[in-house]
Amino acid sequence: MTLDDLYTTILARKDADPNSSWTAQLLAKGPEKCAEKFGEEAIEAIIEAVKNDKPALTSEAADVLYHLLVMLAARDVPLADVLNELDRRQSTSGIAEKAAR
Repeated sequence: MTLDDLYTTILARKDADPNSSWTAQLLAKGPEKCAEKFGEEAIEAIIEAVKNDKPALTSEAADVLYHLLVMLAARDVPLADVLNELDRRQSTSGIAEKAAR
């Protein structure tokens, strides 16, 4: 499954019955809750990275990616826009890009 496939599935759940899927439940709680959940998952990934627990970090990283996509969907930000931004940045050094912000 690619990120595009996962994002498409998440978008399909936006109007689903919250009792039918975890994604629909998250989205029904609103963008703020989706952002909060993303933050929780990111912290869990940080903890596993610091502990150097690669299997746990792998699992948490998957959770982070999923919850990032849910957060984007909750705010109607297309994944394509994020990928286009990454493409745009690829031609600029990270140091120059940060300095331009």
